[in-house]
Amino acid sequence: MSKVDLSRELKDVYKAKKEPALIDVPVGKFLAIDGTGDPNGEEYQEAMMALYGSAYTLKFHYNTLGSDFKVMALEGLWWIENGVFDMNNPAPRENWRWTSMIRVPNYVTQKEFDVVLPAIIEKRGEKVKEVRLMEFDEGLSAQIMHIGPYSEETPTINRLHNWVTEQGYRLRDKHHEIYMSDPRRTAPEKLKTIIRHPVTR
Repeated sequence: MSKVDLSRELKDVYKAKKEPALIDVPVGKFLAIDGTGDPNGEEYQEAMMALYGSAYTLKFHYNTLGSDFKVMALEGLWWIENGVFDMNNPAPRENWRWTSMIRVPNYVTQKEFDVVLPAIIEKRGEKVKEVRLMEFDEGLSAQIMHIGPYSEETPTINRLHNWVTEQGYRLRDKHHEIYMSDPRRTAPEKLKTIIRHPVTR
């Protein structure tokens, strides 16, 4: 049985350099869940359990159907309602809005997700009902690799934003982070996070 590894098939999407660069991100299919508040809070932790539970259960389900895929890195879209998500002047964390998501192969269908949903709910709880399968079209974006604690991302984000302006582009849509390291197994100073933001002329 061959195993789909999207991190290899989409190498440019899941790697970044320490210097800003442009990337045209292809449309992709994701498991996603929305929420509000502090990422250290209870709602976020429950959402992560529901999201990862869905991803791994779906992976094992497709395995029984003769397909297999690697569970991809966690990604997060961040914003605040009616305002700019600015880490230099951050809004109170209880006002943060987020969509957490995990990319899955394009062959994953809503029909098969519905098949495994009752089992995930039984194991992970009612929060799983908030997980959805969606297409995400990000398009032209600027990105940079941040190495270090999440709490020290601001200088990296500023470099990216300044570079975007210098290149004659402007930011659009939501701040995007891709968490390439497992914080449970990686020292904070070695964490790798792709910082991405869609842009337009």
